[in-house]
This record gives sequence, C-alpha cells and structure tokens, in this order.
Amino acid sequence: MFLRAGKKTLPNHIEIQTGASAVRIRLKANPRAQRYLLRLPADRSGPVLTVPKGGDLARAERFARQHIDWLIERLQDRADHVTFLPGEIVPLRGEDHVIVPTGKLRGLITLGRNDAGLPALFVPGAEDHIPRKVTTWLKEQARADLSARTTLHAATIGKKVAAISIRDTTSRWGSCASNGRLSFSWRLILAPTEILDYVAAHEVAHLKEMNHSARFWRLCEQLAPQTPKARVWLKQNGVRLHGYG
Repeated sequence: MFLRAGKKTLPNHIEIQTGASAVRIRLKANPRAQRYLLRLPADRSGPVLTVPKGGDLARAERFARQHIDWLIERLQDRADHVTFLPGEIVPLRGEDHVIVPTGKLRGLITLGRNDAGLPALFVPGAEDHIPRKVTTWLKEQARADLSARTTLHAATIGKKVAAISIRDTTSRWGSCASNGRLSFSWRLILAPTEILDYVAAHEVAHLKEMNHSARFWRLCEQLAPQTPKARVWLKQNGVRLHGYG
C-alpha cells in the first residue's frame, strides 16, 4: 500500500532501540486515519502503529520514539501468557482454580479442591488434550451463565433474545444485532460474576436502546446497578483475560 503517489511503501515493521534491546512495532497504513496511533491489541500480537493518510516512515519512527516509554511500561504491565496445562492457575468466575489431571482417559471436567485445599478443575484425558478440553468446557460454562443472565434481563424489559453466540473476540466483550442476536466473548467466564452480568445487561439493554445515549445507560444501570464499577474493572483488567488459553 502506498501512502501517497510517489512515496515509498511502508515496511511491515520498525524496531526502536531501547538500551540493550529493541522493541518491534508493526506498521499499518490506514488512509482513513486522521493521526498516528500506537496501541497494544488484546490478542497479544504485539505493538501496532497506525500511519494516517499522508504519513511517512520518518514521522512514524519519530512518533514511536516519543511514546516508547509508555509502550515499554504497558508491555511490562501485561500478564504473562497462561496455557491451560496441568498445574496452571485459571480464574473461573473470578476465583483462581488450579488445573489438575485426573489420570483417567474419560470423564467430564469437575470442580473440587486439590490436596492443598485450593479450588481446582479436575480434567480427564491425555495431557496434550487438556488445553483443548479446558477451553471447550469454559466456553460451555460461559454460554450457560450468559444464557441465564440475558434471559433474566430480557424478561425484565419485556424483550426476547433471538440467539446467543460465544466467540473469542478481542475488540469487544459483547454485541447486539438488530435482529436480536447477541454475541459474547467466552472469556467473560474468567471474570467475577458481576462483570459477566453487567455485559449481559449491557447487550440486552441494546434490544431496547440501540445506542449509547443517556437513556441507554440509565436502563443498563437499572438492570445491572454495578455498571459503573464493572466498566472500570473491565478497563483495568480486561486485557489480562486475553492472556489465558
């Protein structure tokens, strides 16, 4: 993609030197962007710098250097990636659980406590299948919890949910289509129950108010009084939920 006729194509990435190491930043030309924007995608794919129409490599590098301290701080604040392997800790409805293999080839995942008395997920099957089994089970739990909460909230406002889909979205926790279909991130099951409940209420409120007006937010708080605190929690902790699995 060319930024402007006669200008060179942007490279795929740049590297900004910081002491003994360098930070690799992907470049993304966007002719609709009005300014340079440096961000960390929730999917943990690495820093991205958006270059607006008329931008060039020199200004992109200068912008990155000006914000490199902020970027390094954000990278350091990010939680390490946690895979769903035996011994790892995964939050379930906001409470940490240790993954414990049962040693059995068949069976269902069950909740309990390990030998140390800590909350645990007991997972059957071969060890290399455990990450897939845990992910599938968590998605099922998310669907069950979200179905229950959306049904309750929809009944409160006299609306009906057409269908629910569970996905692994990175840009939003939920969405509501004009036909009444709701979509949610399965990772909400990792958060405290009041956070999942808020997102469910938020999307149900859109069945009546397809906007973010003051009237919408009043309705959202009627359904979920914890709305203000939940919004703050997601802003402060949401990225961490994408570090699991």
